[in-house]
This record gives sequence, structure tokens and C-alpha cells, in this order.
Amino acid sequence: MSEIILATLNARYAHSSFALRYLLANMAELQGRAAILEFDISQRVIDVAESILAAKPRIVGIGVYVWNADPSAQLVALLKKIQPDLTVIIGGPEVSHETDQQDICATADYVITGEADLAFVGLCRQLLDGTPPTHKIIPAEPPVFEESKKLLPLAADRVKPAKPAPPIVLPYDLYTDEDIAHRVIYVEASRGCPFKCEFCLSSLDVPVRNVPLEHFLAAMQPLLDRGARHLKFVDRTFNLNLNVGRSILRFFLDRYRPGLFLHFEMIPDRLPDGLRELISQFPPASLQFEVGIQTFNEQVADRINRRQDNTKVEENFRFLRQSTGVHIHADLIAGLPGETMESFATGFDRLIDLGPQEIQVGILKRLRGAPISRHDQPWAMAYTPYAPYEILRTSTMDFMELQRMRRFSRYWDLVGNSGNFVESVKLLWQRPHAGGNESPFVSFMAFTDWLFDRLGQRTHGIALHKLAEHLFEYLTQRCGHRAPSAGRTIAEDFRRVGREIPDALRLYAPALNRSTESVSGPSLPARQAKHLGITTDQAAKPQ
Repeated sequence: MSEIILATLNARYAHSSFALRYLLANMAELQGRAAILEFDISQRVIDVAESILAAKPRIVGIGVYVWNADPSAQLVALLKKIQPDLTVIIGGPEVSHETDQQDICATADYVITGEADLAFVGLCRQLLDGTPPTHKIIPAEPPVFEESKKLLPLAADRVKPAKPAPPIVLPYDLYTDEDIAHRVIYVEASRGCPFKCEFCLSSLDVPVRNVPLEHFLAAMQPLLDRGARHLKFVDRTFNLNLNVGRSILRFFLDRYRPGLFLHFEMIPDRLPDGLRELISQFPPASLQFEVGIQTFNEQVADRINRRQDNTKVEENFRFLRQSTGVHIHADLIAGLPGETMESFATGFDRLIDLGPQEIQVGILKRLRGAPISRHDQPWAMAYTPYAPYEILRTSTMDFMELQRMRRFSRYWDLVGNSGNFVESVKLLWQRPHAGGNESPFVSFMAFTDWLFDRLGQRTHGIALHKLAEHLFEYLTQRCGHRAPSAGRTIAEDFRRVGREIPDALRLYAPALNRSTESVSGPSLPARQAKHLGITTDQAAKPQ
């Protein structure tokens, strides 16, 4: 039994809550009286409440994010209905802004806004001492990673402390053996972002704060010693500081073992020679870079305060694809103010030409507190009133167009990003009668419309073999490809990733038989990505 329970609903089991581990690591003298309980959004909320109450806590802290906002609100309501005297504290990005507009904030006893690493333990001390604060909303000081006499700038509603806050304790020893064996291990070498992209909450962060490099690397060694091989850096700008980036890459390169897989989010137009030299030394499938392009439309980028040198972006992509084994996951956002279907198509085609292994087609979300809301009236932007607050229409993309984009995004994940159709997907725009390539976007959108109709307007629950058969049908009946060549290409794609070839296509690959096929699943990094869930859901950034 624990007096203090730290809980959240992760997007899936393979995710671990970095935030809860930070909170527990900084509980100081209360750490022995606290425990973490993690759940995921597939579980019934009433069962989650049962598990929490079974620990007989006095205080429950719940992390709230855009991906778990609705079940978290239900959970808080249930806990307070079942046990009214239980003190419920909520925190996280979803409840750090617009608190007066959220039922969950009204239901909870306290709301900590901002980074709660140190504010949570302070509130628990007050509650356990019998001196609860008089204010429900508690703005947290931005914590620091090292001793300093200089305080960070404070927001207007924050009270200046009597002395500088102590540095926060790093949480890495709280990852369990089960976490290391089965879950994503999140790490960070810095917090904050120097950019002001208006769709992102990081645009509100205080300036970038670095973990002292020697402390960070010292914390990484025990993780590696315990067998951690899949590490995801949550830094918004891993390659911002050349010396820090080089030191981290050198650390892991010197300790490389087969199976090591590092995920970084990088600034797409900043890749100096000092980083290139080290990146090129990593074996294939050991590095993944998440590269946020978001838009190639320079007018749109300027409108949302996104600064990006697209010429440099292209140079960096070509270096990564031609001279390294890095797996590139690139992001584009549909629905930005002023973006049209035609301009998005141009950007998508441009990105296809650069050859990233994955292109995440995201639909714009209005995260609570993000400055993107200032464009609502000028660009007639409307969003769903429930999480994840996706764009419904703009003055340049109407509802029907955005619905098509949602289907495009879903089917692109299944066909373009899955790793199962690496070569065969290209046949959609490499048509025999075209005399060359057609627009990848236009070609895949046509396939999207056809597939949606062919599947009876379904976008989920599609068996892989059936998907392959539908792709073969479309390539041969709509694109002009001959059955032997299209069938052979799809069969070769399946063989390449170790999947069993669909029976309907086996006759087009007579040299292949079951005895030579593996059933072990996709090869790296596709297998890692599917297991860890780190390459597709970018709305769910860990905190």
C-alpha cells in the first residue's frame, strides 16, 4: 500500500511514462511512501480506478495528455465519485492551459501547470502536513538540471521563491528490468526548444536547458549495462548544440552492440560536418531521425513562425540517404493555415523525391495553449471539440478534403510506412503508359479513394494479405501494370521483410516457396518500430 500513487494512461503498453519516473525520482523523503501505477488507454477506466483504489492511497497524481484526455477525465470523475475524500492532483500538457474550460480541472482537487518535477512533491508535503494550499491551480517553476544562483524568468502568475530551486534528480534508475526488456526507454539531454512554431507547445517553453553532459552520460552507462538497447531521446532539438550532439553520438558509438537503436528528433536544416562524420559511422538500422518538415510551403511556414532552409533540408536528406544507414521518419502536417490540397501535394511529392523511409502525414491538432489558435478567424479554422482536437476545415481546405486527407494518412501508414510494400508502392506512380513518374500524391490519393470504396468505407481492421490483393488488383486493373511484374514486386516485398506471401500472389513468384520464407516478422528497423510504437503516433509525445 502507498499513500501516494502516481498514475497515467499510456497510449500503449510499450510506452513508459517518463514523467511519472521523474516525479518519483524527485519525491525526496516521500519516495518510500509513493509508487507508480501505469495503465494504457485500451483498459476499462473502471478497472483502472479499481487498481488505484486497491492501493488505498491518500493522494493520486494523474498525468494528462492529448491522447488520454477523455479517459483521464472519466478516471478523475470516477475516483472522486467513489472516494470523495481522496485528493486527486492532475498535471501534464493537456491541463497546463485553458484550465477554466476543462471539466477535469473542475473535478480534480489540484491542477499543477507546467513542469511538475518539483512542484508535485512540494504540494504533497503541504497536504500530508495538514497545510493545503488555498489555490487550486498551481503554476510550477521550470526546474533546472544543475545548481545555479541565477533564476529562470518567471511568468506573471508565478511567485518568486525565497531561494533557487534545487536541481532535479534524473530518473533512469527507476526503469525496471521489465521496462528495459519490453518498453521504450525515454531519455533526455535537454528540455525546451529555441523555435516558435505555432502548432507546437514547445513554442511556449523557456529557453533550452541542457542536462550537464557528464551527469547525463553517467546515467546512460548503467542503462546500457542492464541491457537497454532501444532509447528514444525526447529532446526537441537534438542537433542544436554541436558539441553536445557529438559527445552523445561518440558515447554510444564507442559502446555500440548489435541491437542498439537510438531515436532522435532533429532540426532538419542543421547537420554540420562534425555530426555527419559520426552519424556515418553507425551501422544501418541503429539510428532513427525524426525530421519535422511539416510544410514546404514557405508562405505557410512564415505564417506559423517556422524557420527552415529548405535547400539545406534537401542537402541533409540526400547525405543521410546516400552516405548513412539512418532510418528517416519525416513529418508533414495537413491543415495548416493557408495550405491547400495542391500545395500539400507539392510538398509531399518533394519529400518522396528525397527518399525518407517513412512519411508521417499528420492532421493539424489544436493543442491547448498552442499559438496556432490566433489563425482561427483569419483562416476560418474549426477543430473537433474533443481530443485530439483535429482540424475540421479551413478557408483553403474544406471538410471533405480533410476527410480524404485522413484516409490518405491512414492508408499511407498501411502501405507506404509499414515496410511491407517498399517497392510495390512506387508502382502506383510509376505507370507504364505515363512515360515516367506521375505525382506520388495524386496517384496515392486516387488509390485511397478507390480502396475506401473497395473496402466498404473501412479504414481499420484490414488484413495484410487482403491489402496486398487489393493493391495488386489496383495496379493491374487501374494502373496498367502487367500481372506478372506487379505480382512479383509485391511478392518480393513480402519476402524481403520475412512475411509469408499471400496465396493469391504465389504463382507470380515461382522461385519462392515456404521453406525459404521466414515468419519472424519485419527486419530492423521496421520490427523495432512496430514493437516500440515510436514511429507513427507524433501527437503522443512523451513528457
